[in-house]
Amino acid sequence: MTNTTKTGIFSLVGRPNVGKSTLVNRLCGDKVAIVSNKPQTTRNRITGILNTGEYQLIFQDTPGLHKPKTRLGEYMVKVVNATVSSVDVAVLLVEPVVRIGIPEQALIDKIKEHGLPAVLVINKVDTVKPDALFAIVDTYVKAHTFTAVVPLSAKEGTGVDALVDELKKLCFDSPQLFPDGMTSDQPEKQMVAEIIREKMLARLDKEVPHGIAVGIETFEEREDSEIVDIGAVIYCERQSHKGIIIGKKGAMLKQIGIDARAELEAMYGKVFLELWVKVKENWRDSAAQVRNFGYDDRDG
Repeated sequence: MTNTTKTGIFSLVGRPNVGKSTLVNRLCGDKVAIVSNKPQTTRNRITGILNTGEYQLIFQDTPGLHKPKTRLGEYMVKVVNATVSSVDVAVLLVEPVVRIGIPEQALIDKIKEHGLPAVLVINKVDTVKPDALFAIVDTYVKAHTFTAVVPLSAKEGTGVDALVDELKKLCFDSPQLFPDGMTSDQPEKQMVAEIIREKMLARLDKEVPHGIAVGIETFEEREDSEIVDIGAVIYCERQSHKGIIIGKKGAMLKQIGIDARAELEAMYGKVFLELWVKVKENWRDSAAQVRNFGYDDRDG
């Protein structure tokens, strides 16, 4: 381990699709969280780690704050609230819009409730003219006293170094909590399941992606070779969705497998990937099923 003497634990919070996962990946220099243009992609709290000199910055990526309509949605909101209450600093990501929406105000209220230092990040600044930022900053600093305000583009990477500099100022004396080279604490099976789900989010439309969960049945390296065998079950909520996921003559499922295997082989070398599709009707509204898929709605 390096001689880390300063550590900070930061919760990234915001509405769905504001760019939290993209920013965590950019900060850590590695793929820690899956990314999609569909809302509510992140379901769990995901830890990303950045070691830089004497500093270790620990980021908690959270689901987007939204009005829940299912038990899974309720779990995701609990994750956000629990994370805000258990970190050193909140990092509030917002869109470059001159108004404070309901999710943003709810998060500001939660930050105030816990007396947390907070950094405001205005993301997606590459989509607006620089002059527009003045009014946005003014709106938010009137609503809350932020430790720092950082405009940036997580997608382009501009402004990210400035954010790291501000976060370093909020670190405290502490021994190193994670070893060098570690960028996430996710179990391998969870990361593999998330990669498969990410490829499905990219390929599927409408309501189908929201009702998908992935379970890893097998994950093992063959004794006589360096091939990794991975078997995964894709669960969906309706029989009609199963047909869409499989596609005509299995074309969609085959393409999802090709997409996922390409990324998995970059991580593990040669991969033999098998995918199956099963129906679990309305699993998102079942507390037992939500827990079975690793989203424990009793937590938080």
